[in-house]
Amino acid sequence: MCEKEFELKQKGKLARLTNRTFKFDQRIKDGWFSAVYFLKTTKIVANRIPKQSVTLQFFQKNEAIVCGMDEAIALLHTFAANPQALKIWALNDGDKISPFETVLMIEGHYEDFGYLEGIIDGILARRTSVATHVYNVVQAAGEKQVIFMGDRDDHFSQQAGDGYAAYIGGMSAQATYAMNEWWGTEGVGTMPHALIQLFNGDLIKACEAYLATFPDDNLVALVDYNNDVIEDSLKVARHFGDKLYGVRVDTSANMVDQYFLKNQHEFGRYDLRGTNPRLIKLLRRHLDAEGFQHVRIIVSGGFDSAKIKLFEQLGTPVDSYGVGSNLLKVNIGFTGDCVKLNGEEQAKQGRRYCFNPRLQPVRYQVPNEGE
Repeated sequence: MCEKEFELKQKGKLARLTNRTFKFDQRIKDGWFSAVYFLKTTKIVANRIPKQSVTLQFFQKNEAIVCGMDEAIALLHTFAANPQALKIWALNDGDKISPFETVLMIEGHYEDFGYLEGIIDGILARRTSVATHVYNVVQAAGEKQVIFMGDRDDHFSQQAGDGYAAYIGGMSAQATYAMNEWWGTEGVGTMPHALIQLFNGDLIKACEAYLATFPDDNLVALVDYNNDVIEDSLKVARHFGDKLYGVRVDTSANMVDQYFLKNQHEFGRYDLRGTNPRLIKLLRRHLDAEGFQHVRIIVSGGFDSAKIKLFEQLGTPVDSYGVGSNLLKVNIGFTGDCVKLNGEEQAKQGRRYCFNPRLQPVRYQVPNEGE
Protein backbone atom coordinates (compact mmCIF):
# COMPACT_ATOMS: atom_id res chain seq x y z
CA MET A 1 0.00 0.00 0.00
CA CYS A 2 1.50 3.35 -1.00
CA GLU A 3 1.42 6.38 1.31
CA LYS A 4 -1.20 8.16 -0.82
CA GLU A 5 -3.59 5.18 -0.65
CA PHE A 6 -2.91 4.86 3.05
CA GLU A 7 -3.71 8.51 3.72
CA LEU A 8 -6.98 8.25 1.77
CA LYS A 9 -7.98 5.08 3.61
CA GLN A 10 -7.30 6.66 6.98
CA LYS A 11 -8.87 10.05 6.14
CA GLY A 12 -10.72 11.57 9.06
CA LYS A 13 -8.78 9.96 11.92
CA LEU A 14 -7.65 12.45 14.53
CA ALA A 15 -4.78 12.66 16.98
CA ARG A 16 -5.57 10.67 20.12
CA LEU A 17 -4.41 13.09 22.81
CA THR A 18 -3.45 16.75 22.76
CA ASN A 19 -0.71 18.45 24.74
CA ARG A 20 -3.09 19.48 27.52
CA THR A 21 -2.61 15.96 28.96
CA PHE A 22 1.11 16.38 29.55
CA LYS A 23 3.09 18.76 31.73
CA PHE A 24 6.26 19.43 29.75
CA ASP A 25 9.28 21.32 31.02
CA GLN A 26 9.33 24.47 28.90
CA ARG A 27 13.14 24.31 28.67
CA ILE A 28 12.66 21.65 25.99
CA LYS A 29 12.05 24.54 23.59
CA ASP A 30 15.50 25.93 24.40
CA GLY A 31 17.20 22.59 23.68
CA TRP A 32 18.05 21.99 27.34
CA PHE A 33 17.24 18.28 27.12
CA SER A 34 18.47 17.66 23.57
CA ALA A 35 21.85 16.17 22.69
CA VAL A 36 24.19 18.99 21.67
CA TYR A 37 24.89 17.46 18.27
CA PHE A 38 21.20 17.71 17.40
CA LEU A 39 21.26 21.39 18.35
CA LYS A 40 24.36 22.02 16.26
CA THR A 41 22.84 20.17 13.30
CA THR A 42 19.67 22.23 13.55
CA LYS A 43 21.70 25.45 13.45
CA ILE A 44 23.80 24.29 10.49
CA VAL A 45 20.74 23.24 8.51
CA ALA A 46 18.85 26.46 9.31
CA ASN A 47 21.83 28.58 8.20
CA ARG A 48 23.15 26.59 5.23
CA ILE A 49 20.51 24.27 3.76
CA PRO A 50 17.08 25.23 5.12
CA LYS A 51 13.73 23.74 4.10
CA GLN A 52 15.07 20.23 3.53
CA SER A 53 12.23 17.72 3.97
CA VAL A 54 13.24 14.62 5.91
CA THR A 55 11.38 11.49 6.97
CA LEU A 56 12.31 10.30 10.45
CA GLN A 57 11.19 6.83 11.56
CA PHE A 58 11.51 5.07 14.92
CA PHE A 59 11.90 1.36 15.74
CA GLN A 60 13.18 -1.04 18.42
CA LYS A 61 14.33 -4.66 18.50
CA ASN A 62 11.94 -6.61 20.76
CA GLU A 63 8.44 -8.04 21.03
CA ALA A 64 6.86 -5.30 23.13
CA ILE A 65 3.82 -3.25 24.10
CA VAL A 66 4.43 0.20 22.70
CA CYS A 67 3.76 3.21 24.89
CA GLY A 68 4.68 6.89 24.78
CA MET A 69 3.05 7.59 21.42
CA ASP A 70 0.57 10.16 22.66
CA GLU A 71 3.30 11.80 24.74
CA ALA A 72 5.65 11.99 21.75
CA ILE A 73 2.90 13.42 19.52
CA ALA A 74 2.05 16.01 22.15
CA LEU A 75 5.75 16.87 22.43
CA LEU A 76 5.89 17.52 18.69
CA HIS A 77 2.70 19.59 18.79
CA THR A 78 4.11 21.66 21.64
CA PHE A 79 7.75 22.24 20.69
CA ALA A 80 8.20 21.74 16.96
CA ALA A 81 8.35 24.92 14.92
CA ASN A 82 5.33 24.93 12.58
CA PRO A 83 3.84 21.70 13.95
CA GLN A 84 0.85 22.10 11.64
CA ALA A 85 3.20 21.48 8.71
CA LEU A 86 4.44 18.12 10.02
CA LYS A 87 3.10 14.83 8.72
CA ILE A 88 2.98 12.24 11.49
CA TRP A 89 2.05 8.56 11.38
CA ALA A 90 1.92 6.54 14.60
CA LEU A 91 0.78 3.36 16.27
CA ASN A 92 -1.43 3.52 19.35
CA ASP A 93 -0.30 3.23 22.95
CA GLY A 94 -0.91 -0.39 23.92
CA ASP A 95 -0.29 -1.89 20.47
CA LYS A 96 1.79 -5.06 20.35
CA ILE A 97 4.87 -4.49 18.22
CA SER A 98 7.46 -6.71 16.55
CA PRO A 99 11.23 -6.27 16.32
CA PHE A 100 12.27 -3.57 13.82
CA GLU A 101 8.67 -2.53 13.17
CA THR A 102 8.30 1.20 12.46
CA VAL A 103 6.18 2.63 15.27
CA LEU A 104 6.35 6.37 14.52
CA MET A 105 7.18 8.34 11.40
CA ILE A 106 7.53 12.12 11.03
CA GLU A 107 7.95 14.10 7.83
CA GLY A 108 8.85 17.79 7.74
CA HIS A 109 11.67 20.33 7.61
CA TYR A 110 14.53 19.11 9.76
CA GLU A 111 15.09 22.45 11.49
CA ASP A 112 11.46 22.39 12.69
CA PHE A 113 11.67 19.20 14.76
CA GLY A 114 15.00 17.38 14.41
CA TYR A 115 16.30 18.46 17.82
CA LEU A 116 13.49 16.48 19.46
CA GLU A 117 14.70 13.10 18.14
CA GLY A 118 16.59 12.00 21.24
CA ILE A 119 13.80 13.09 23.57
CA ILE A 120 11.31 11.01 21.58
CA ASP A 121 13.67 8.02 21.76
CA GLY A 122 13.79 8.40 25.52
CA ILE A 123 10.02 8.76 25.92
CA LEU A 124 9.34 5.65 23.86
CA ALA A 125 12.10 3.64 25.54
CA ARG A 126 10.97 4.27 29.09
CA ARG A 127 7.23 4.07 28.56
CA THR A 128 7.47 0.97 26.34
CA SER A 129 9.80 -0.80 28.78
CA VAL A 130 7.43 -0.22 31.71
CA ALA A 131 4.31 -1.12 29.72
CA THR A 132 5.92 -4.32 28.45
CA HIS A 133 7.14 -5.43 31.88
CA VAL A 134 3.69 -4.75 33.32
CA TYR A 135 1.98 -6.61 30.50
CA ASN A 136 4.17 -9.68 31.10
CA VAL A 137 3.50 -9.58 34.84
CA VAL A 138 -0.26 -9.18 34.36
CA GLN A 139 -0.31 -12.08 31.89
CA ALA A 140 1.61 -14.26 34.35
CA ALA A 141 -0.83 -13.42 37.16
CA GLY A 142 -3.91 -14.32 35.12
CA GLU A 143 -7.08 -13.13 36.80
CA LYS A 144 -5.30 -12.09 40.00
CA GLN A 145 -4.76 -8.45 40.90
CA VAL A 146 -1.33 -6.90 40.45
CA ILE A 147 -0.44 -3.69 42.31
CA PHE A 148 2.20 -1.29 40.94
CA MET A 149 4.42 -0.43 43.93
CA GLY A 150 7.21 1.34 42.07
CA ASP A 151 7.34 4.61 44.00
CA ARG A 152 10.45 3.74 46.03
CA ASP A 153 12.32 2.58 42.94
CA ASP A 154 11.55 5.57 40.76
CA HIS A 155 12.38 9.26 40.66
CA PHE A 156 9.24 11.04 41.80
CA SER A 157 9.13 13.15 38.64
CA GLN A 158 8.57 9.99 36.58
CA GLN A 159 5.61 8.62 38.53
CA ALA A 160 2.84 10.05 36.35
CA GLY A 161 4.34 8.79 33.10
CA ASP A 162 5.33 5.42 34.50
CA GLY A 163 1.91 5.04 36.10
CA TYR A 164 0.31 5.70 32.72
CA ALA A 165 2.62 3.15 31.08
CA ALA A 166 1.65 0.63 33.76
CA TYR A 167 -2.00 1.34 33.02
CA ILE A 168 -1.38 0.77 29.30
CA GLY A 169 0.31 -2.52 30.22
CA GLY A 170 -2.86 -3.61 32.02
CA MET A 171 -2.40 -2.60 35.67
CA SER A 172 -5.00 -0.38 37.32
CA ALA A 173 -3.98 -0.58 41.02
CA GLN A 174 -1.11 1.82 41.75
CA ALA A 175 0.60 3.05 44.88
CA THR A 176 0.53 6.87 44.58
CA TYR A 177 -1.86 9.57 43.42
CA ALA A 178 0.74 10.77 40.91
CA MET A 179 0.86 7.39 39.19
CA ASN A 180 -2.81 7.81 38.34
CA GLU A 181 -2.61 11.45 37.21
CA TRP A 182 -2.82 10.83 33.46
CA TRP A 183 -5.65 8.33 33.48
CA GLY A 184 -7.82 9.28 36.43
CA THR A 185 -8.21 7.19 39.56
CA GLU A 186 -6.79 7.23 43.10
CA GLY A 187 -3.76 5.53 44.59
CA VAL A 188 -4.18 2.39 46.69
CA GLY A 189 -2.33 1.18 49.78
CA THR A 190 -2.64 0.25 53.43
CA MET A 191 0.29 0.20 55.85
CA PRO A 192 4.10 0.21 55.68
CA HIS A 193 6.45 -1.34 58.22
CA ALA A 194 6.93 2.16 59.66
CA LEU A 195 3.39 2.18 61.06
CA ILE A 196 4.05 -1.00 63.02
CA GLN A 197 7.41 0.33 64.19
CA LEU A 198 5.74 3.48 65.51
CA PHE A 199 3.51 1.30 67.67
CA ASN A 200 6.63 -0.30 69.11
CA GLY A 201 6.24 -3.39 66.93
CA ASP A 202 2.68 -4.10 68.07
CA LEU A 203 0.84 -5.20 64.94
CA ILE A 204 -2.57 -5.34 66.62
CA LYS A 205 -2.35 -1.74 67.87
CA ALA A 206 -1.16 -0.57 64.46
CA CYS A 207 -4.12 -2.26 62.79
CA GLU A 208 -6.55 -0.84 65.36
CA ALA A 209 -5.24 2.66 64.69
CA TYR A 210 -5.49 2.14 60.94
CA LEU A 211 -9.07 0.92 61.14
CA ALA A 212 -10.08 3.76 63.47
CA THR A 213 -8.57 6.35 61.12
CA PHE A 214 -9.76 4.80 57.86
CA PRO A 215 -12.93 2.90 58.80
CA ASP A 216 -14.12 2.63 55.19
CA ASP A 217 -10.89 1.02 53.97
CA ASN A 218 -10.23 -2.69 53.66
CA LEU A 219 -7.91 -3.67 56.50
CA VAL A 220 -4.80 -5.40 55.17
CA ALA A 221 -2.25 -6.28 57.86
CA LEU A 222 1.44 -6.32 57.00
CA VAL A 223 2.50 -9.53 58.74
CA ASP A 224 6.25 -10.00 58.19
CA TYR A 225 7.46 -7.30 60.64
CA ASN A 226 8.46 -9.92 63.24
CA ASN A 227 9.47 -12.46 60.58
CA ASP A 228 6.71 -14.72 61.90
CA VAL A 229 4.13 -14.55 59.15
CA ILE A 230 1.84 -17.41 60.11
CA GLU A 231 1.67 -16.62 63.83
CA ASP A 232 1.10 -12.89 63.28
CA SER A 233 -1.52 -13.53 60.59
CA LEU A 234 -3.45 -15.75 62.98
CA LYS A 235 -3.19 -13.12 65.73
CA VAL A 236 -4.74 -10.38 63.62
CA ALA A 237 -7.34 -12.74 62.18
CA ARG A 238 -8.42 -13.85 65.67
CA HIS A 239 -8.55 -10.25 66.87
CA PHE A 240 -10.38 -8.64 63.93
CA GLY A 241 -12.37 -11.55 62.52
CA ASP A 242 -14.49 -10.46 59.56
CA LYS A 243 -13.03 -6.95 59.71
CA LEU A 244 -9.70 -8.29 58.41
CA TYR A 245 -9.73 -8.14 54.62
CA GLY A 246 -6.28 -9.57 54.02
CA VAL A 247 -2.66 -9.98 55.03
CA ARG A 248 0.42 -8.90 53.07
CA VAL A 249 3.64 -10.90 53.16
CA ASP A 250 6.79 -8.96 52.27
CA THR A 251 9.56 -11.16 53.72
CA SER A 252 13.05 -10.01 52.71
CA ALA A 253 14.86 -12.26 50.25
CA ASN A 254 17.68 -12.97 52.71
CA MET A 255 15.35 -13.98 55.55
CA VAL A 256 13.87 -17.35 56.51
CA ASP A 257 10.56 -17.13 58.37
CA GLN A 258 10.35 -18.21 62.02
CA TYR A 259 7.94 -21.01 61.11
CA PHE A 260 10.70 -22.86 59.29
CA LEU A 261 13.23 -22.25 62.05
CA LYS A 262 10.74 -23.95 64.38
CA ASN A 263 10.07 -26.76 61.87
CA GLN A 264 13.51 -27.83 60.71
CA HIS A 265 12.13 -30.76 58.70
CA GLU A 266 11.06 -28.22 56.05
CA PHE A 267 14.68 -27.47 55.15
CA GLY A 268 16.15 -29.21 52.13
CA ARG A 269 12.82 -29.65 50.37
CA TYR A 270 12.19 -26.08 49.21
CA ASP A 271 13.86 -22.70 48.85
CA LEU A 272 12.60 -21.14 52.06
CA ARG A 273 14.08 -17.67 51.69
CA GLY A 274 11.94 -14.57 51.33
CA THR A 275 8.32 -14.67 50.24
CA ASN A 276 8.20 -18.23 48.91
CA PRO A 277 5.45 -20.60 47.74
CA ARG A 278 5.84 -23.01 50.67
CA LEU A 279 5.33 -20.24 53.22
CA ILE A 280 2.20 -18.97 51.45
CA LYS A 281 0.71 -22.45 51.15
CA LEU A 282 1.27 -23.07 54.87
CA LEU A 283 -0.19 -19.64 55.70
CA ARG A 284 -3.34 -20.42 53.71
CA ARG A 285 -3.64 -23.82 55.40
CA HIS A 286 -3.39 -22.34 58.90
CA LEU A 287 -5.84 -19.51 58.18
CA ASP A 288 -8.38 -21.93 56.70
CA ALA A 289 -7.99 -24.36 59.60
CA GLU A 290 -9.18 -21.65 62.00
CA GLY A 291 -12.08 -20.55 59.83
CA PHE A 292 -10.47 -17.51 58.19
CA GLN A 293 -11.07 -18.52 54.57
CA HIS A 294 -12.20 -14.95 53.82
CA VAL A 295 -8.76 -13.48 54.54
CA ARG A 296 -6.95 -12.69 51.30
CA ILE A 297 -3.19 -13.10 50.85
CA ILE A 298 -1.18 -10.35 49.14
CA VAL A 299 2.51 -10.96 48.44
CA SER A 300 5.33 -8.57 47.55
CA GLY A 301 9.12 -8.50 47.52
CA GLY A 302 11.19 -9.15 44.38
CA PHE A 303 8.35 -10.24 42.13
CA ASP A 304 8.66 -10.20 38.36
CA SER A 305 6.90 -12.17 35.62
CA ALA A 306 9.16 -15.21 36.13
CA LYS A 307 8.55 -15.37 39.88
CA ILE A 308 4.81 -14.91 39.42
CA LYS A 309 4.76 -17.68 36.80
CA LEU A 310 6.53 -19.98 39.27
CA PHE A 311 4.01 -19.18 42.02
CA GLU A 312 1.12 -19.82 39.64
CA GLN A 313 2.59 -23.06 38.28
CA LEU A 314 2.94 -24.33 41.84
CA GLY A 315 -0.67 -23.42 42.63
CA THR A 316 0.36 -20.93 45.32
CA PRO A 317 -2.81 -19.48 46.94
CA VAL A 318 -2.06 -15.81 46.28
CA ASP A 319 -4.87 -13.31 45.76
CA SER A 320 -2.79 -10.25 44.76
CA TYR A 321 0.80 -9.53 43.76
CA GLY A 322 2.67 -6.33 44.60
CA VAL A 323 5.44 -5.54 42.10
CA GLY A 324 7.90 -2.64 42.10
CA SER A 325 11.46 -2.30 40.86
CA ASN A 326 11.32 -5.05 38.25
CA LEU A 327 8.74 -3.08 36.28
CA LEU A 328 10.98 -0.02 35.94
CA LYS A 329 14.00 -1.48 34.16
CA VAL A 330 14.50 0.37 30.89
CA ASN A 331 15.70 -2.40 28.58
CA ILE A 332 13.95 -1.50 25.33
CA GLY A 333 15.80 1.16 23.38
CA PHE A 334 14.40 3.04 20.40
CA THR A 335 16.30 4.40 17.43
CA GLY A 336 15.26 7.28 15.21
CA ASP A 337 16.64 7.34 11.65
CA CYS A 338 16.32 9.89 8.89
CA VAL A 339 15.50 7.64 5.91
CA LYS A 340 14.20 10.05 3.24
CA LEU A 341 15.48 13.38 1.97
CA ASN A 342 13.12 15.52 -0.12
CA GLY A 343 11.03 12.46 -0.95
CA GLU A 344 13.93 10.25 -2.04
CA GLU A 345 15.35 7.40 0.03
CA GLN A 346 18.55 8.48 1.77
CA ALA A 347 19.87 6.77 4.91
CA LYS A 348 23.04 5.40 6.46
CA GLN A 349 24.11 1.90 5.49
CA GLY A 350 22.05 -0.70 7.32
CA ARG A 351 18.99 1.53 7.59
CA ARG A 352 16.21 1.98 5.05
CA TYR A 353 12.81 3.53 4.67
CA CYS A 354 10.29 1.04 6.04
CA PHE A 355 6.69 2.22 5.91
CA ASN A 356 4.36 0.30 8.22
CA PRO A 357 0.73 -0.07 7.02
CA ARG A 358 -0.38 -0.33 10.66
CA LEU A 359 0.57 3.32 11.23
CA GLN A 360 -2.27 5.82 11.49
CA PRO A 361 -1.91 9.38 10.25
CA VAL A 362 -2.15 11.95 13.03
CA ARG A 363 -3.71 15.31 12.34
CA TYR A 364 -2.49 18.45 14.07
CA GLN A 365 -4.84 19.80 16.71
CA VAL A 366 -4.54 23.34 18.05
CA PRO A 367 -4.93 23.21 21.86
CA ASN A 368 -7.91 25.05 23.25
CA GLU A 369 -7.21 28.45 24.74
CA GLY A 370 -5.93 28.22 28.29
CA GLU A 371 -4.92 24.56 28.03
